[in-house]
Amino acid sequence: MANAHHPQHPRPTRPVQDVRPLTEFRANVAAVIQHLQDTGRPVILTQHGKSAAVLLDPATYEALVEELELLRDVQEAERQVATGQVTAHGSAQKQLLRRLRKG
Repeated sequence: MANAHHPQHPRPTRPVQDVRPLTEFRANVAAVIQHLQDTGRPVILTQHGKSAAVLLDPATYEALVEELELLRDVQEAERQVATGQVTAHGSAQKQLLRRLRKG
């Protein structure tokens, strides 16, 4: 369960505290999860000295996914505008009102 004090974006990682070898994670799963929940910072797991995985609390993960989806929608809208796939406000409003009256 994520704490209420977590920001929408993950806090900056502190390498001394937040980067852990996979073997340490395996040996101390509960403590690493507690650290993640207490700090709100991602935990980076390493394997053979290289980054292997990143752990995030569920609220931060959901916020990042929602933000990514929104950014993709904006990119798609910008692409549609650039290629002329737009409808004037008045025309769109009339179309919506017609649909609402039918439905």
